[in-house]
Amino acid sequence: MTLVRRAVPEDAAEVLRLRQVMIDSMAGADSATGWQAESRPELTARLAEPEGQFAAFAVDHPERPGALAALAVGTIEYRIGRAGNPRGTIGYVFSVATDPGARRRGYARACMETLLEWFRERGVRQVHLTASADAEPLYASLGFRLKPDPMMELTL
Repeated sequence: MTLVRRAVPEDAAEVLRLRQVMIDSMAGADSATGWQAESRPELTARLAEPEGQFAAFAVDHPERPGALAALAVGTIEYRIGRAGNPRGTIGYVFSVATDPGARRRGYARACMETLLEWFRERGVRQVHLTASADAEPLYASLGFRLKPDPMMELTL
């Protein structure tokens, strides 16, 4: 069984490292890492807000104490309601990443399932994400479907 936990402020550096892993996997991505120092204080503060609209769920790396093996991060956004989503809350998933040395173990799936449950518990009924071609099968297996643009959506 994979133990998924909520990321805490002390995980900020690892969350940023895995975000860069995700960024580096995208075609034409900017591999610069100088942005991380400026980003870290805000990320640390958001990780310290357990009841906020931001959540990161992670699996600890089994071979490297203090490192994260995988991560899924999401936010809840408000948009004026409409048919199919009268409350106007939308979950947005981003920064799903797995350490290259810990892939194919189900860690990203476990993090995603936990993040989706977090959305459900908060009354979110629509979740959006943008998927790479490599990640699309995972998201489709969780119920996401392709939309006319690169965004995918899951109705909870």
